[in-house]
Parts: sequence; C-alpha cells; structure tokens
Amino acid sequence: MSLSQELWQANQDLASACLDHPFVQNIAGGELPHERFAYYVGQDAFFLEAFARAYSIAAARAPDWEGFRTLHTLVGGVLDELQLHAKYAAAWKVNMRTVEPGPATRRYTDFLLATAWGHDTGLTTVAMLPCMRLYAFLGQELARDGLPDHDYADWIRTYSDPAIMDLASQLAQLADRYAGDTPLVRSTYRYAMLCERDFFQAAWEPKKRG
Repeated sequence: MSLSQELWQANQDLASACLDHPFVQNIAGGELPHERFAYYVGQDAFFLEAFARAYSIAAARAPDWEGFRTLHTLVGGVLDELQLHAKYAAAWKVNMRTVEPGPATRRYTDFLLATAWGHDTGLTTVAMLPCMRLYAFLGQELARDGLPDHDYADWIRTYSDPAIMDLASQLAQLADRYAGDTPLVRSTYRYAMLCERDFFQAAWEPKKRG
C-alpha cells in the first residue's frame, strides 16, 4: 500500500464523519437551507484561492521538472473550480468581493500557506491531499445511486466526475514520491482532515462559526 493510501485509510473515521455530517447529507437530499450553502460558497472560494497559492509555492520548490509541471496542472484544476464557484455565487447572490473568511476557513488557509512556505514540497502535497481525496470520495458516494434532481445536483455532479479523482491521484503520486512516512507527515494529513470536518461544521452552524 502506498503512503497516500495508508494515510487515507488511517483517517477513515474523519472521512466518514464528513460524509455523515448534516451539511453534506442535506446537500445529498437537496434540503440544505440556501443561506448555509451561500455561506459555504463564499468561504470555499476564499479557501480555493489559498489552495491555488499553496500549489504554486509547492511547484516553485519542486525538486524536479515533472513535479513542477504536474503541480501547475493542478493549479489549473483549482482555477476551473473557482469559475464554478463564480457561477454559484451569481446564482446564490453571494458577493465574492465582500466575503470575509470565518475562523474555520482562516485556520485552514493559514495552515496550508504556512506549510507551503515553511516546508518542502512533499509535506505541502500531504497537507493538500485530504481536500482533493475527500471531495472525490464525497462526490462518488453522493452519486452512488445516480444524480439527484434538486438545487445541489451540480455540486454532486462536479465532485463525482472522474476528473476530480484523477486530479487527486496526480497529487497522491507526488505525495508518494516526495514525502516519507514520518510522524509529522501523519499529523499534517490528519490536521487537514480535521480542518475539512470543521469547515463543514462552520457552514452548518451559522451561529457557532467561531
């Protein structure tokens, strides 16, 4: 089993917690209150901008040209996702220019950027991998019985697309190549998974986002 596979398996409790979270389950059923999804869209756009920057920093520090090229390809995937969020924002009347990051969002983005600036490409790919792998997992699970017909179908369609898993696999291959199995690598991966869970929780409980 590769390192990226071991890390994913070691954090199945958090993957399941995210899948079972009421925010995700209410997306699945089309029952999520619109204001909660609108909040999530704004926060996720802020997060994705930091995610793209972390990719760029990791690319600049990549030890070989193949890694540099792959990381820049992955930046392109994030930019495509941001275009999708712009469409969501227009549909849900979210002003992206006035979005202020909540505490859970800031904790996650600060962690990613601090890792990217302060560590090598290997650890940065490990910090970024949970987001990619988790969303591919959530999309596939929510689309397991077919795509629904409700307001959040596009979200499920996007993350159930095999292209998302392909991007996650590219990042996983870089983590396998550049990172070793160390306590720091394992704690970094798990912290990112905890940030994912807390991100959903912040969007679900608007009065408890601190």
